[in-house]
Amino acid sequence: MTAPPWPAPDAVCDGGDLDCGSGLLLIIRNAMASLAAGGVLEVRSRERSVREDLPAWCRMVGHTLLGMQDGEGGDIHYGLRKKAADAALQADLEHARTYTWQTRVRWTDGMRGKAFARNHSFAVGQVASFDTEDAAPSAVEYLLGALGGALVVGFQWRLSQRGVAVHNLEITVKARATNILVFLGVEDDGSPGLARIDGRMYIDADADDTLLDSVLRDTLERCPLTRSLAPQVPVAIELKRVP
Repeated sequence: MTAPPWPAPDAVCDGGDLDCGSGLLLIIRNAMASLAAGGVLEVRSRERSVREDLPAWCRMVGHTLLGMQDGEGGDIHYGLRKKAADAALQADLEHARTYTWQTRVRWTDGMRGKAFARNHSFAVGQVASFDTEDAAPSAVEYLLGALGGALVVGFQWRLSQRGVAVHNLEITVKARATNILVFLGVEDDGSPGLARIDGRMYIDADADDTLLDSVLRDTLERCPLTRSLAPQVPVAIELKRVP
């Protein structure tokens, strides 16, 4: 690869597959915070939308886009020159730190409700259903789906930051209640809460087992859902390679 058409960078940040709307700009601003005015930051990203969104952001805030160049493994490298200290960084970090997610759920009929979150909506069935078919997933299934989604997306993103190509990634998440009969009112003793959550993550990626295990531990440690559940419910995720 030829040398980039900008001076040697003072710092480099890798956003992996993040787009500008899902945290990349916070990472860039954080990396720029330590640079003097006029310093050069090299940003690496595999997300194609960044090609259009990053130049627009630079024009808006006053930084200079020095150029872009294809890197290795699908990366695109961007050279940014800092205009001045980013006074908005602390405000943006504080906004992210104190952000409150909100979902509104309305009962519709029978044992069903409808949830509304931002510009999305989805049906919610019973709290816990034991039938093989239902009109909508149960609340417990949504919980497990949210956990599984957070882990596969977070795991893939952290691998992309390290330049690891992921070809296939899937997780199966299972849980059993301590005593679901308490929820049904059939029994009074015990807890209706989940006893534990077990998952098996299947991955095909260009990395050795040591790196995959390390990144998975980091993902579990930094995931808001596992950190919220773990004090009460043990969460155990097994990693299995597939060809």
